[in-house]
Amino acid sequence: MASRLPSKGTPATVPGMLNWFRDRFHRGPVVPVVRLSGVIASGGLLGGRSLSMESVAPLLKRAFETRGAKAVALSLNSPGGSPVQSALIAQRIRLHAAEKGLPVIAFVEDVAASGGYWLACAADEIIADPSSIVGSIGVISSGFGFQDLIARIGVERRVHTSGENKSMLDPFRPEQPEDVERLKRLQAEIHDGFKDWIRQRRGKLLKGDESVLFTGEFWTARRGIDFGLIDGFGELRATLQARYGDKVRLPVIGPRRRLLSRFGLQTGIGGGIDNIGPATLAALEERALWQRFGL
Repeated sequence: MASRLPSKGTPATVPGMLNWFRDRFHRGPVVPVVRLSGVIASGGLLGGRSLSMESVAPLLKRAFETRGAKAVALSLNSPGGSPVQSALIAQRIRLHAAEKGLPVIAFVEDVAASGGYWLACAADEIIADPSSIVGSIGVISSGFGFQDLIARIGVERRVHTSGENKSMLDPFRPEQPEDVERLKRLQAEIHDGFKDWIRQRRGKLLKGDESVLFTGEFWTARRGIDFGLIDGFGELRATLQARYGDKVRLPVIGPRRRLLSRFGLQTGIGGGIDNIGPATLAALEERALWQRFGL
Protein backbone atom coordinates (compact mmCIF):
# COMPACT_ATOMS: atom_id res chain seq x y z
CA MET A 1 0.00 0.00 0.00
CA ALA A 2 1.38 3.36 -0.98
CA SER A 3 2.40 5.66 1.85
CA ARG A 4 0.54 8.89 2.34
CA LEU A 5 2.67 11.83 1.23
CA PRO A 6 2.86 15.04 3.23
CA SER A 7 0.96 18.00 1.81
CA LYS A 8 2.76 20.43 -0.44
CA GLY A 9 5.33 22.47 1.46
CA THR A 10 5.56 20.01 4.36
CA PRO A 11 9.05 18.49 5.00
CA ALA A 12 9.23 14.74 4.30
CA THR A 13 11.49 13.82 7.27
CA VAL A 14 10.09 13.32 10.77
CA PRO A 15 12.30 16.00 12.41
CA GLY A 16 11.48 18.33 9.56
CA MET A 17 7.77 17.68 10.00
CA LEU A 18 8.00 18.36 13.75
CA ASN A 19 9.77 21.66 13.10
CA TRP A 20 7.20 22.56 10.44
CA PHE A 21 4.26 21.90 12.77
CA ARG A 22 5.95 23.79 15.60
CA ASP A 23 6.59 26.86 13.42
CA ARG A 24 3.15 26.62 11.82
CA PHE A 25 1.03 26.33 14.94
CA HIS A 26 3.18 27.77 17.71
CA ARG A 27 1.62 30.95 19.04
CA GLY A 28 4.26 33.17 20.56
CA PRO A 29 3.86 36.68 21.92
CA VAL A 30 1.92 39.12 19.75
CA VAL A 31 2.34 42.89 19.45
CA PRO A 32 -0.15 44.34 16.95
CA VAL A 33 1.10 47.37 15.02
CA VAL A 34 -1.16 50.29 14.15
CA ARG A 35 0.28 52.54 11.48
CA LEU A 36 -0.63 56.22 11.98
CA SER A 37 0.77 57.95 8.92
CA GLY A 38 -0.38 61.20 7.34
CA VAL A 39 -1.90 64.55 8.09
CA ILE A 40 -4.47 64.62 10.91
CA ALA A 41 -7.80 65.93 9.65
CA SER A 42 -11.49 65.21 9.95
CA GLY A 43 -12.89 62.37 7.86
CA GLY A 44 -13.38 63.11 4.18
CA LEU A 45 -10.57 65.64 3.85
CA LEU A 46 -7.41 64.98 1.84
CA GLY A 47 -9.17 62.40 -0.29
CA GLY A 48 -9.62 59.98 2.61
CA ARG A 49 -5.87 59.75 3.25
CA SER A 50 -6.01 61.68 6.53
CA LEU A 51 -5.88 60.40 10.07
CA SER A 52 -9.17 60.98 11.84
CA MET A 53 -11.15 59.49 14.68
CA GLU A 54 -13.43 57.93 12.06
CA SER A 55 -10.60 56.17 10.22
CA VAL A 56 -8.41 55.24 13.19
CA ALA A 57 -10.95 54.07 15.80
CA PRO A 58 -11.68 50.69 14.11
CA LEU A 59 -7.96 49.98 13.81
CA LEU A 60 -7.35 50.71 17.48
CA LYS A 61 -10.24 48.49 18.51
CA ARG A 62 -8.92 45.54 16.49
CA ALA A 63 -5.38 46.05 17.77
CA PHE A 64 -6.30 46.11 21.45
CA GLU A 65 -8.64 43.14 21.03
CA THR A 66 -5.96 41.00 19.36
CA ARG A 67 -5.77 37.66 21.17
CA GLY A 68 -2.53 37.15 23.06
CA ALA A 69 -1.36 40.76 22.65
CA LYS A 70 1.44 41.73 25.03
CA ALA A 71 1.47 45.39 23.97
CA VAL A 72 0.30 47.63 21.14
CA ALA A 73 2.80 49.43 18.91
CA LEU A 74 2.07 52.70 17.10
CA SER A 75 4.09 53.32 13.95
CA LEU A 76 3.95 57.13 13.72
CA ASN A 77 4.71 59.43 10.82
CA SER A 78 2.67 62.64 10.95
CA PRO A 79 3.37 66.40 10.66
CA GLY A 80 0.20 67.16 12.61
CA GLY A 81 -3.07 68.79 11.67
CA SER A 82 -6.37 69.10 13.52
CA PRO A 83 -5.96 69.52 17.30
CA VAL A 84 -9.46 68.14 17.87
CA GLN A 85 -8.84 64.94 15.91
CA SER A 86 -5.45 64.58 17.60
CA ALA A 87 -7.07 64.80 21.03
CA LEU A 88 -9.88 62.38 20.14
CA ILE A 89 -7.51 59.72 18.77
CA ALA A 90 -5.13 60.09 21.72
CA GLN A 91 -7.96 59.77 24.22
CA ARG A 92 -9.23 56.64 22.47
CA ILE A 93 -5.76 55.08 22.69
CA ARG A 94 -5.63 55.73 26.42
CA LEU A 95 -9.16 54.38 26.90
CA HIS A 96 -8.30 51.07 25.20
CA ALA A 97 -4.98 50.81 27.05
CA ALA A 98 -6.71 51.23 30.40
CA GLU A 99 -9.46 48.75 29.56
CA LYS A 100 -7.09 46.03 28.32
CA GLY A 101 -4.18 46.77 30.63
CA LEU A 102 -1.74 46.82 27.70
CA PRO A 103 1.33 49.03 27.36
CA VAL A 104 1.50 51.25 24.28
CA ILE A 105 4.80 51.94 22.53
CA ALA A 106 5.11 54.66 19.87
CA PHE A 107 7.78 54.35 17.18
CA VAL A 108 8.49 57.60 15.32
CA GLU A 109 9.54 57.37 11.69
CA ASP A 110 10.31 60.63 9.84
CA VAL A 111 8.29 62.99 11.99
CA ALA A 112 5.94 63.17 14.96
CA ALA A 113 5.40 66.91 15.22
CA SER A 114 2.56 69.09 16.45
CA GLY A 115 -0.53 66.82 16.34
CA GLY A 116 1.77 63.92 15.47
CA TYR A 117 3.61 64.44 18.74
CA TRP A 118 0.24 64.75 20.49
CA LEU A 119 -0.48 61.19 19.29
CA ALA A 120 2.98 59.98 20.33
CA CYS A 121 2.31 61.16 23.88
CA ALA A 122 -0.68 58.81 24.06
CA ALA A 123 1.89 56.01 24.30
CA ASP A 124 3.61 54.90 27.50
CA GLU A 125 6.97 55.06 25.74
CA ILE A 126 8.26 56.94 22.69
CA ILE A 127 11.04 55.41 20.58
CA ALA A 128 12.52 57.24 17.57
CA ASP A 129 15.34 57.21 15.08
CA PRO A 130 18.01 59.76 16.01
CA SER A 131 17.15 61.74 12.86
CA SER A 132 13.38 61.72 13.45
CA ILE A 133 11.73 65.13 13.92
CA VAL A 134 9.79 65.64 17.17
CA GLY A 135 8.17 68.53 19.00
CA SER A 136 6.47 71.54 17.41
CA ILE A 137 4.26 71.97 20.47
CA GLY A 138 2.28 74.94 19.26
CA VAL A 139 -0.70 76.06 17.20
CA ILE A 140 -0.64 77.53 13.72
CA SER A 141 -3.24 79.10 11.45
CA SER A 142 -2.43 80.13 7.90
CA GLY A 143 -4.28 81.42 4.89
CA PHE A 144 -4.21 83.86 1.98
CA GLY A 145 -5.45 87.37 1.29
CA PHE A 146 -7.05 87.86 -2.13
CA GLN A 147 -8.50 91.37 -1.77
CA ASP A 148 -5.98 92.98 -4.14
CA LEU A 149 -6.35 90.18 -6.68
CA ILE A 150 -10.13 90.42 -6.99
CA ALA A 151 -9.92 94.24 -7.19
CA ARG A 152 -7.41 93.94 -10.02
CA ILE A 153 -9.64 91.66 -12.07
CA GLY A 154 -12.75 93.69 -11.36
CA VAL A 155 -14.57 91.38 -8.93
CA GLU A 156 -16.67 92.90 -6.16
CA ARG A 157 -17.02 90.91 -2.94
CA ARG A 158 -20.54 90.95 -1.44
CA VAL A 159 -21.01 89.53 2.04
CA HIS A 160 -24.11 89.88 4.22
CA THR A 161 -24.18 88.61 7.80
CA SER A 162 -26.49 88.75 10.80
CA GLY A 163 -23.55 88.97 13.21
CA GLU A 164 -20.83 91.63 13.13
CA ASN A 165 -18.03 89.08 13.52
CA LYS A 166 -19.44 86.38 11.25
CA SER A 167 -17.10 87.31 8.38
CA MET A 168 -13.98 87.36 10.57
CA LEU A 169 -10.77 86.85 8.56
CA ASP A 170 -12.58 86.80 5.21
CA PRO A 171 -9.70 86.17 2.75
CA PHE A 172 -11.29 88.49 0.19
CA ARG A 173 -11.28 91.49 2.52
CA PRO A 174 -8.42 93.37 4.23
CA GLU A 175 -7.28 91.82 7.49
CA GLN A 176 -8.59 93.58 10.59
CA PRO A 177 -6.44 93.84 13.77
CA GLU A 178 -9.39 92.96 16.00
CA ASP A 179 -9.99 89.77 13.98
CA VAL A 180 -6.36 88.74 14.40
CA GLU A 181 -6.62 89.34 18.14
CA ARG A 182 -9.67 87.08 18.37
CA LEU A 183 -7.83 84.37 16.45
CA LYS A 184 -4.83 84.62 18.75
CA ARG A 185 -7.08 84.14 21.77
CA LEU A 186 -8.50 80.98 20.22
CA GLN A 187 -5.00 79.72 19.44
CA ALA A 188 -3.85 80.41 23.00
CA GLU A 189 -6.70 78.32 24.43
CA ILE A 190 -5.88 75.41 22.09
CA HIS A 191 -2.18 75.75 22.91
CA ASP A 192 -2.97 75.60 26.65
CA GLY A 193 -4.81 72.31 26.09
CA PHE A 194 -1.83 70.95 24.12
CA LYS A 195 0.59 71.92 26.89
CA ASP A 196 -1.62 70.38 29.58
CA TRP A 197 -1.66 67.08 27.63
CA ILE A 198 2.14 67.04 27.33
CA ARG A 199 2.54 67.75 31.03
CA GLN A 200 0.02 65.03 31.88
CA ARG A 201 1.66 62.38 29.71
CA ARG A 202 5.37 63.23 30.00
CA GLY A 203 5.32 64.74 33.50
CA LYS A 204 8.68 64.68 35.24
CA LEU A 205 10.32 63.17 32.15
CA LEU A 206 10.47 66.65 30.60
CA LYS A 207 13.90 68.13 31.19
CA GLY A 208 13.82 71.35 29.19
CA ASP A 209 12.38 74.69 30.22
CA GLU A 210 8.79 75.20 29.11
CA SER A 211 9.72 78.56 27.64
CA VAL A 212 11.71 76.56 25.08
CA LEU A 213 9.68 73.35 24.79
CA PHE A 214 6.33 75.02 24.15
CA THR A 215 7.35 77.63 21.57
CA GLY A 216 6.42 75.47 18.59
CA GLU A 217 10.09 74.72 17.83
CA PHE A 218 11.00 71.22 16.68
CA TRP A 219 14.16 69.16 16.96
CA THR A 220 15.74 65.92 15.86
CA ALA A 221 15.19 63.05 18.28
CA ARG A 222 18.90 63.22 19.09
CA ARG A 223 18.19 66.59 20.73
CA GLY A 224 14.66 65.69 21.79
CA ILE A 225 15.90 62.94 24.11
CA ASP A 226 17.83 65.59 26.07
CA PHE A 227 14.55 67.48 26.55
CA GLY A 228 12.71 64.33 27.62
CA LEU A 229 10.45 64.41 24.55
CA ILE A 230 11.30 60.78 23.74
CA ASP A 231 12.55 57.82 25.76
CA GLY A 232 15.06 56.14 23.49
CA PHE A 233 16.35 55.31 20.03
CA GLY A 234 15.44 52.26 18.02
CA GLU A 235 13.54 50.62 15.18
CA LEU A 236 10.19 48.91 15.65
CA ARG A 237 10.97 45.30 14.73
CA ALA A 238 14.42 45.15 16.32
CA THR A 239 13.20 46.76 19.53
CA LEU A 240 10.18 44.49 19.92
CA GLN A 241 12.20 41.35 19.11
CA ALA A 242 14.72 42.34 21.76
CA ARG A 243 11.92 42.69 24.31
CA TYR A 244 9.58 39.85 23.40
CA GLY A 245 11.85 37.41 21.60
CA ASP A 246 12.67 36.58 18.00
CA LYS A 247 9.37 34.72 17.60
CA VAL A 248 7.23 37.74 18.42
CA ARG A 249 4.51 38.28 15.83
CA LEU A 250 3.87 41.83 14.65
CA PRO A 251 0.60 41.86 12.69
CA VAL A 252 -0.07 45.21 11.04
CA ILE A 253 -3.62 46.35 11.70
CA GLY A 254 -4.83 48.13 8.56
CA PRO A 255 -8.19 49.22 7.18
CA ARG A 256 -10.29 46.47 5.68
CA ARG A 257 -10.75 46.88 1.94
CA ARG A 258 -14.26 46.93 0.62
CA LEU A 259 -15.27 44.15 -1.72
CA LEU A 260 -15.55 46.31 -4.85
CA SER A 261 -12.21 48.00 -4.20
CA ARG A 262 -10.50 44.60 -4.33
CA PHE A 263 -11.49 44.42 -7.98
CA GLY A 264 -10.19 47.91 -8.71
CA LEU A 265 -13.59 49.59 -8.48
CA GLN A 266 -13.91 52.83 -6.52
CA THR A 267 -17.12 53.81 -4.77
CA GLY A 268 -18.29 56.71 -2.66
CA ILE A 269 -18.84 60.42 -2.86
CA GLY A 270 -16.28 63.08 -3.63
CA GLY A 271 -14.86 62.02 -6.98
CA GLY A 272 -15.27 63.69 -10.34
CA ILE A 273 -14.56 67.14 -11.69
CA ASP A 274 -16.50 68.89 -8.90
CA ASN A 275 -13.87 67.72 -6.43
CA ILE A 276 -10.82 68.93 -8.36
CA GLY A 277 -10.66 72.36 -6.68
CA PRO A 278 -11.07 71.19 -3.07
CA ALA A 279 -8.82 68.18 -3.65
CA THR A 280 -6.09 70.39 -5.10
CA LEU A 281 -6.23 72.79 -2.17
CA ALA A 282 -6.19 69.90 0.30
CA ALA A 283 -3.17 68.39 -1.45
CA LEU A 284 -1.33 71.73 -1.33
CA GLU A 285 -2.10 72.11 2.36
CA GLU A 286 -0.90 68.58 3.04
CA ARG A 287 2.30 69.22 1.09
CA ALA A 288 2.90 72.44 3.05
CA LEU A 289 2.56 70.64 6.38
CA TRP A 290 5.18 68.04 5.39
CA GLN A 291 7.55 70.66 3.92
CA ARG A 292 7.66 72.55 7.21
CA PHE A 293 9.84 69.69 8.44
CA GLY A 294 11.92 69.33 5.28
CA LEU A 295 10.00 66.27 4.03
